[in-house]
Amino acid sequence: MKRSSYAMENAMKSVFAAAVLAWAAGAAPALAAEDNPASEHGELSVQYWAAKSASERFDPQMCRYAVFLDKTGQHEEAGRLFQRCADEGNLNAMPWMSYLEENGYDRPSDPAKAAQWDKRLSDAGSPLGAFNYGLDLLRGHGAPLDRAAGKALIDKAAAGGDKTAIELIAHDYDPESVTPEADKARYRQPQF
Repeated sequence: MKRSSYAMENAMKSVFAAAVLAWAAGAAPALAAEDNPASEHGELSVQYWAAKSASERFDPQMCRYAVFLDKTGQHEEAGRLFQRCADEGNLNAMPWMSYLEENGYDRPSDPAKAAQWDKRLSDAGSPLGAFNYGLDLLRGHGAPLDRAAGKALIDKAAAGGDKTAIELIAHDYDPESVTPEADKARYRQPQF
């Protein structure tokens, strides 16, 4: 019995090795030139994935690289990837789009666009989106000041399990209780 499992394991290794060699030799189907930016950049490069954001065919793997791009200061490329992923329905990309719009980096900050991303995420049923858009409304930052609607969204986020929303409610909806000191200057006065 041990011999047959050993023989089977070696056979599987041989089949796998043959498949890898066939792929490396070009036997694997190639993507169309417009969908294969690897011809210009290596497949594992950041440039490859940034270029894929403009590809007609959506590859969900590109969403993984957007965070890396942002964290390494390549905000424009990250924004293109996050935008594409969000447009394809990836809810995890939407808070990043809000973050990029709020902070600006390579362009002026746009709190209204950030709030639109928060609202879009909230409308998709995300507790995080409800929390973030609720804060936007409570502060009047990027969205019209509407404390009642903001509180309702914070309550919705808390009901969805968002721990920060629960903490905010416990502090009578005071935004500074969850974003102390660091945000005072930014959110002190409503924009609308």
